[in-house]
Amino acid sequence: MAKKIQILIVGHNENGYTHEVGKIAYETGAEVAKSGAVLITGGLKGVMEAASQGAKDAGGITVGIIPQNEASFANPYCDIVIPSGVGLARDFLNALAGDGVIVIGGGSGTLSETCAAYMYKKPIVAIKNTGGIADKFADQYIDHRKNVLIIGVSTPKEAVQTILEKIKSNTT
Repeated sequence: MAKKIQILIVGHNENGYTHEVGKIAYETGAEVAKSGAVLITGGLKGVMEAASQGAKDAGGITVGIIPQNEASFANPYCDIVIPSGVGLARDFLNALAGDGVIVIGGGSGTLSETCAAYMYKKPIVAIKNTGGIADKFADQYIDHRKNVLIIGVSTPKEAVQTILEKIKSNTT
């Protein structure tokens, strides 16, 4: 059996999270599940919880890699919880666990995960008009190295289609 594609969704935790961003995260998680990919998140609240709920409601598999050392901190929509116990360093675990990354809004934690993915040349897609890091870096490189262009998209469906295309083109 072939390895399932793993898509990391990063974005606002409960600080900066809005109903509109939550709806987009939910729809993006559902699209990940419909594609047959596994959803990876940081396993906590905000975008992570909304995306996980969307994936679960669509019949998908959800993994939460949390910074704490106790699984009880994870949101209730995580099928598999990995309590890393390494605090914010877990951002690198998240980035490496995903074959590609979708950014929805986000602050400094999202930037940390996005930068880790960028350093490892993972495909990255940002959903425009969700604020924060997604809007700041959509259709741009993070730095002069130009490791990967962060592709700006407009909808959850487009985000998942685009990231799947990029992941598949990286493995062929």
